[in-house]
Amino acid sequence: MTSVFSKKDFIATKWFTLEKLIQLVIGILIVPKIFSSLGTVDMGKLKLAESVIAMLTPLFFLGLAVVCIREIVYNPKKSTQILATAFYLRLISWMLIFSGLLLYFYLNPNNSITVLYLIIAFSYLFKLTDVFEYYLIAKKWTKYIFISKISTLIIIVVLQYYGIRNQLDVFYFAKLMALDFGIQGLFYFAILKFQGTLKWQEWKFSWPLGKSLLKMSYPLIISNSLIIFYVTIDEIFLKYYHNDHANGIFASVQFLVIALSWNIGFSIITALYPSLAESFNGNRIIYLKKLRQLTFIMVGLGIGIALFYTFLGPLILERYFSEKYAEAKTPLFIFCWAPVFVFIGMIYEKHLLNTNRLNQNIYRFILGCVINVILCIILIPKYDVIGAAIAVLVSHIFTNIIYLFIDSETRKQILYRN
Repeated sequence: MTSVFSKKDFIATKWFTLEKLIQLVIGILIVPKIFSSLGTVDMGKLKLAESVIAMLTPLFFLGLAVVCIREIVYNPKKSTQILATAFYLRLISWMLIFSGLLLYFYLNPNNSITVLYLIIAFSYLFKLTDVFEYYLIAKKWTKYIFISKISTLIIIVVLQYYGIRNQLDVFYFAKLMALDFGIQGLFYFAILKFQGTLKWQEWKFSWPLGKSLLKMSYPLIISNSLIIFYVTIDEIFLKYYHNDHANGIFASVQFLVIALSWNIGFSIITALYPSLAESFNGNRIIYLKKLRQLTFIMVGLGIGIALFYTFLGPLILERYFSEKYAEAKTPLFIFCWAPVFVFIGMIYEKHLLNTNRLNQNIYRFILGCVINVILCIILIPKYDVIGAAIAVLVSHIFTNIIYLFIDSETRKQILYRN
């Protein structure tokens, strides 16, 4: 099959993919030791806290990532102003949310969990610096993203290993999240400062531009909120019907499928999105060919991930996790097929962004939420973590496949139009 993507596009993809593969290898070697060191109960508490705070991330991020990348591709001369405006919008949002959390925990004190939740929420202050990543992606300078993320990864892995060797508590590993975001942001800033491509004297907030960006991103804020809800609601149901141990088991499944392999597909689609945006503006026929080719590649990758965990999942759990995580085998067999459907949904979202039809994103995730909640109520009380895995997988099928057939306009464009 002749590629419609350029050599520069694939170079950008190469660095993103290499980064995720290195994370995959290091993750398999070090992260299971963290799971085993903390045990299923403490790991369940940590992952539940991360999930609850993650429900607020659409308000932290404001759906600005892909919007800013697209606008930088379309209007490169306004890059600095776009990044500055996005940064200050997210800073204001973080300050409001963190103040609300402080007030909530002040009125509802619970020392056993308050510090954990606040540490994780505070770490998102340093995550503001990923606006610099928008610029690097738009310019296809993924080599610099690779350098900064791998350098940060090395530092964090050393500190994680220190925590494992000294059997440090769950709060130590939560604090590493803030350090991770902070170090990575410093690398991005240093790279852009050294390159001298951004006009720092123009680093000012623009209210008209801010309103324009929010107007474009609000469907993403809503849809991302729905995504977080229907991905994390299973953990809340597991906690309600069972215990932290069940969440710890489910966290190991999510780590293997989402944090490791799933992110490889996400990085490929993210790296190739600027090429899609350029073609949409210039040549719609090439654009549609790129969409179809990318879909073919990502379905193949998703099937590869599923087969990998189907045959090697039990071995990975036995070799790298403690015996407490043996219950994760069957849920892993089920959940490992999710990337096949999710990758299609990621591509679909990029198409909706380009065609200014992001309202469809909201409708499909409402469908996903409804399906997931119904299945959680039916399956989790009786089938525990296996029920949660089934619920999430089925909701992904409805959100990313069945809804695509409902949206006849997109289906015809991607599959049938020459």
